[in-house]
Amino acid sequence: MLILGIESSCDETGIALYDTERGLVANQLHTQMAMHAEYGGVVPELASRDHIRRLVPLTQAALGEAHADYADIDAIAYTQGPGLGGALLAGAAYANGLALALGKPVLPVHHLEGHLLSPLLAEDKPAFPFVALLVSGGHTQFMAVRGFGDYELLGETVDDAVGEAFDKTGKLLGLRYPAGAELSQLAKLGQPEKFHFPRPMLHSKDLQMSFSGLKTAILTAVEKTSAELGLPDDAPLPEATRNDICRAFQDAVVDVLAAKAQTALLQTGFRRLVVAGGVGANWKLRETLGSLKVQSHPKAAPEAVRTYFPPLAFCTDNGAMIAFAGAMRLQHGIQAAQAAGAFDVKPRWALSELMRGAKAA
Repeated sequence: MLILGIESSCDETGIALYDTERGLVANQLHTQMAMHAEYGGVVPELASRDHIRRLVPLTQAALGEAHADYADIDAIAYTQGPGLGGALLAGAAYANGLALALGKPVLPVHHLEGHLLSPLLAEDKPAFPFVALLVSGGHTQFMAVRGFGDYELLGETVDDAVGEAFDKTGKLLGLRYPAGAELSQLAKLGQPEKFHFPRPMLHSKDLQMSFSGLKTAILTAVEKTSAELGLPDDAPLPEATRNDICRAFQDAVVDVLAAKAQTALLQTGFRRLVVAGGVGANWKLRETLGSLKVQSHPKAAPEAVRTYFPPLAFCTDNGAMIAFAGAMRLQHGIQAAQAAGAFDVKPRWALSELMRGAKAA
């Protein structure tokens, strides 16, 4: 079966084709980062309009890449939520309109399930069960994944997600939106231990997380350092100082995530960890979690953990993960394809609700 995947939940338009026999055969992506950078963040109305402009050309490009035609498509998967309402509507309307015109069924897909399963698109793919760390957009969650459609929320952030904390911290340091990737690169230039920031909820013994206080600590450090250096208001920090703060901030975030990952692995008994979502591209997170070990009790020898990351191309939002998630749900009998026509979107949609729906079905 050839599944067309459509992703439009925020500021990336993704179109992909996944063949259940041959694997991923096309993947097209347009990012709106440059457009939103002028405003310091995503403007929902502009995002929605840009999705509308990009959907058809990207679909045609994907078909050309796969040497396929519209008639070859067997089903259309699209992101139903969570995300920006208008952006989701752009993709949902296009998916259902195209499916109606072609006489093909549709598969509404949960955006986070797409991220959750994206490491399975890699050549070195994890086996079930595993612990998943979702670090995508406004979400930072630990999930126990026992199989396709079998997910349990173990813990999540109680305020800012990691990606939001990166962007907000970058803004405090004068970096352009989206600041996460640049902050990560500047952290490579910073010296460790020049600054030390709190590790919120590090010893809470549960899997809840908090990052808004860390952002406040950065603001306090910036104001204090500026005053000590006698800098005028709104003057940028010296580059070396800025880089040191970036390093200390990133180290604090990664320390928390690594400690929570160890707790999640010990609680579940799993020894496989999957990291998915945009922050999964962060070099420090990959370096630390890639060498993670757990110790079940003080006298036990540390046990190695096998950590999996999606290919960098699949860390950000993309159509490939949506096409794949739709195909897997269809193949495993978790979800039946629907007739095109009436549809809705779910801007706020917890993955736990998806599980309840699956069990009820």
